Amino acid sequence: MTASETERTAPGGPSARKDIGNIGNAANIEGAEAAENTGDAKGSTVPVGTPRPARRGPADPVRALMHRHRKLCEHAVDALEIAAGLEAHGVTDRTAARFRHRDVFSLAEELYARVPRAESDDTPAPRAEPSGRSRSVRWTLHLLPGAVCVAAVAAVDAADAPTPLVRPAVAVTGIVLVVLAVRLGVRSGPLRVRHQAGPRTAALWTCWTAGYAVYGDWLLARLTAGGSLRSLIDGLPYVHPRADLATAVALAFGIAPAAWCAHRFAVRGRRFLAASRCLTELAARTRPLLVGVTLLFLGAQVALLAGAGLLFGGAGSTLRGMLPATAAAALGLLLFLARLLALHGFPRAAAAGVAFAAALEALALATVLIARIPGLALAGRPVEALTTLAGPAAVPAAACAAAALGLLVHGLRVLTGARAHSPAAALPLEADRP
Repeated sequence: MTASETERTAPGGPSARKDIGNIGNAANIEGAEAAENTGDAKGSTVPVGTPRPARRGPADPVRALMHRHRKLCEHAVDALEIAAGLEAHGVTDRTAARFRHRDVFSLAEELYARVPRAESDDTPAPRAEPSGRSRSVRWTLHLLPGAVCVAAVAAVDAADAPTPLVRPAVAVTGIVLVVLAVRLGVRSGPLRVRHQAGPRTAALWTCWTAGYAVYGDWLLARLTAGGSLRSLIDGLPYVHPRADLATAVALAFGIAPAAWCAHRFAVRGRRFLAASRCLTELAARTRPLLVGVTLLFLGAQVALLAGAGLLFGGAGSTLRGMLPATAAAALGLLLFLARLLALHGFPRAAAAGVAFAAALEALALATVLIARIPGLALAGRPVEALTTLAGPAAVPAAACAAAALGLLVHGLRVLTGARAHSPAAALPLEADRP
């Protein structure tokens, strides 16, 4: 072997350096091909024609969403429940496009397919359809408040005793029985709230608005006529409040049509959710349904008020005489929309609507009393002018109508989404959003 050949074959010679360079070039080519096939974590694109790998790499945009909503996906009954939960957390069709999906439903289907179900005994089993006997019992419970109210009115009229305490005692007993019957009616069947409860003060606002509908007009008329609240308190139990019997009976019987309308909205809304392919389509189908059941209940409530007015003589032909029935119809609609929102996972909005009406009614009474203070006579002028023009019933009519309109507008926004028609509404909201 010559000296030149020895130099070429030596470990540091030109031939060895050339071989090492060839090996380095081959490694660079293989690394580039591997980068093209697997994709870079910083967003490198895959060339056209290259097959996508079966397993997603770090660039998978859905993986972070899977970890963020893993609890929802593991306990979901179907993809529709995941879609409802995603919508509740603020995921829209535009957000789904960032995850390479056309809408929330398509994104929910991928999450449902990729996340394994959690084997837990806490998963709620599907409810069985109630039997005919069970339905009869439920509808009897929904009609019970009206029947108890009629019986209480008859008992008060029959309580004609020389002792002045007998009639108020019978009236208080009747009111307690009606409240218990209403509580039993709304806690069974379609009106029963099966998930998170709302504010504890919701029942207080409901009782206030119902009590004002029955006794508020009489109280406001006494105060605006010059009577004081202290004289009314000192006169108890010899002062007999004049109750609006037609309003009380009509509102008590209104639980039955409210239950039927709520059941119809729930069943058809769930059907629309299963048939829709995007949130826009679901909202377009559900809005007419919500307006329809609202008008249907309002018509039933007006019919009940008309029948009760004929029975108890509370109807009037003039505008001033029709305002008590208008106020009662507005209150019935307000309570129906509030219950519908609470049933579908929005109890705070429901309580806020009823509280708004109760606050306006209490403010009207307070301003009349504040006007008695020297120098504050202007505080009671608006209420006095309104009652002089249209009667005391104008105050609850305006308060309940405004609150009901606000709940209807809010319902057209939240009750037309996927969350309102899925069991996922009962799940606790997660803190993070996508």
